[in-house]
Amino acid sequence: MSRPKQKRCIRFNPEILYFKPRGVPLSALEEIELLSDELEALKLHDVDELDQIEAAKRMKVSQPTFGRILDKAYKKIAKAIIKGNAIKIIKN
Repeated sequence: MSRPKQKRCIRFNPEILYFKPRGVPLSALEEIELLSDELEALKLHDVDELDQIEAAKRMKVSQPTFGRILDKAYKKIAKAIIKGNAIKIIKN
């Protein structure tokens, strides 16, 4: 049995919750769900340009956990771009 998921500090609250390819109705697309902690990790690392150690401190997780969250986010976004899926942002 795995440990319960620890609460993460999420400060970014996006106004937009969907991204999709232009010209294709949302009903015709498969959705990839991007969790709020994954979006927060992307923002801290790539937009705010923090290193993983500082970003992990801000999210109140360990650096290895932050790295795993970031890796999952990159894979989901890459899959959505390559396969033409919509990205749905899930607020926790």
